[in-house]
Amino acid sequence: MFIINLTYKTELENVDHYLNEHIEFLNEQYELGNFLASGRKIPRTGGIILSRVENKSELEKIIEKDPFNINELADYELTEFIPSKTCNELKFLIK
Repeated sequence: MFIINLTYKTELENVDHYLNEHIEFLNEQYELGNFLASGRKIPRTGGIILSRVENKSELEKIIEKDPFNINELADYELTEFIPSKTCNELKFLIK
């Protein structure tokens, strides 16, 4: 499992220009079961994605398809972790 930390490296108006395409990318990844949660940082300097993809190189290939990445709007930091404790609703994350 990974936390994907996006940090914008451009003005928000550039980000907003590609926001709908980014949302389509997110929707596709949710449908494929790769993403579990996502949202904007506050203040709006980027976003966070929680991914259930287990292989870093596979996740990097997925991120290559993100319009924010294609158009060089954000940097991506990947943090791998193994959930060891969750609330009842997220017990499925524990292996």
